[in-house]
Amino acid sequence: MARSPVSRIRIGIGGWSYEPWRGPFYPEGLVQRRELEYASRHLTSIEINSTFYGAQRPESFARWHDETPDDFVFALKAPRFVVNRKTLAEAGASIARFIEGGVTRLRDKLGPINWQFDPGKRFDPDDYARFLELLPAQADGLRLRHAVEVRHDSFRTPEFIALARRHGVAIVISGDSRYPLIADLTAPFVYARIMGTTEGEPLGYAPAALDRWAERARTWAAGGAPDDLATIEPQPASKAGRDVYLYVISGHKVSNPAAAGALIERLKR
Repeated sequence: MARSPVSRIRIGIGGWSYEPWRGPFYPEGLVQRRELEYASRHLTSIEINSTFYGAQRPESFARWHDETPDDFVFALKAPRFVVNRKTLAEAGASIARFIEGGVTRLRDKLGPINWQFDPGKRFDPDDYARFLELLPAQADGLRLRHAVEVRHDSFRTPEFIALARRHGVAIVISGDSRYPLIADLTAPFVYARIMGTTEGEPLGYAPAALDRWAERARTWAAGGAPDDLATIEPQPASKAGRDVYLYVISGHKVSNPAAAGALIERLKR
């Protein structure tokens, strides 16, 4: 049986260990080793960012799998030493080390991998085409989903959109940020990172802004594209719908769990 559009939407934050969340999000007295357990029962996904800074032990991925509910999903940020190189086409060995380094121990809870590029990285059509060819479609029997987070205006071109679509790679939608917002849908899933939480808003975002992001998520999940986000090369709606992964990142970080929780509540209505 097909899932309803709302059931295809995952909402979360980046990481789970952040001292200022103790009190505003984590209950007083909760031991640090139980923070993932707690967060995973109040959110539906988390983007693991420690993988961006260094390799994690396979045992850690297995433990994260076991500490979270059956329907929980993790996204991963790919290692910076893969994406922060001059020639991406030479990243094959580093990509393989990352994929073979234990990430599949997450098993059914392994969601998309976010390959986040430096703001100074410009679009080089040939180099990016060769890089996307290096991204494996599966590992250890698991389907792999890839997203690219580009942060330079040179990517705002139909050639980049076509390249991502050809490989079925999602372009990360960077909402409410200083980075280019490219809202074109290029994969069977949507990966959004919204960065506009502010101090002074009890839920990080104003209620109207939360309503807009919840409605956008519903539209994506139903296979459509929100009419209030401009695209470069729009495509017809997907009759099959799309899985949606939306993370509240950066901004006023203390408020990010509250904003994510508010979005989850809106999607239940």
